[in-house]
Amino acid sequence: MDEKALIRKLNRHSRSALERAVLQFTPYVGAVICGVLAGRACREDVEELSADVFLALWLHREELNPDQGLRPWLGTVARNKARDWLRRNRETMPLDSGIPDNRQQGPEEEAERREWSARLWEAVNGLDEPDRTLFLRYYYQDDKQKDVAQALGMGVSAAKQRLLRGRRKLKQQLMEGAEKP
Repeated sequence: MDEKALIRKLNRHSRSALERAVLQFTPYVGAVICGVLAGRACREDVEELSADVFLALWLHREELNPDQGLRPWLGTVARNKARDWLRRNRETMPLDSGIPDNRQQGPEEEAERREWSARLWEAVNGLDEPDRTLFLRYYYQDDKQKDVAQALGMGVSAAKQRLLRGRRKLKQQLMEGAEKP
């Protein structure tokens, strides 16, 4: 069954169309979710998120447009569900932990990395408000600029400027600290 016909049947509340969509698109939805999660979730989590995508499909079946296709809609919902899962299940970790380091580190390198991490946190904590909150929410909590700006009562362009100034300030502080014996 082609996507347009499937969407039209879904629009008419056909449960068999939902079953067909699940059979036809589960591998695709699972691949999208796995791509976003990048090995940070178990198989059961991927299955649960896939089920959530198809539940969303059923709940929003009347809003689907046959001319836009089902695959792009499912891909977007799957990506969003996986990103939401990552946000909810993020462990507390150092700011610099998102930077992959494929080198084998010895004790000296690990000590240096930890020192830089501690200095970065100290510098971030030393930022004045609202810059500290803006920086942490945007870079660490992965919130959108517009959402953080709105929560802090400022415009997006002002938030961008503050982030730019904050990065410069942090860089300057870290470089000055690196030059000291």
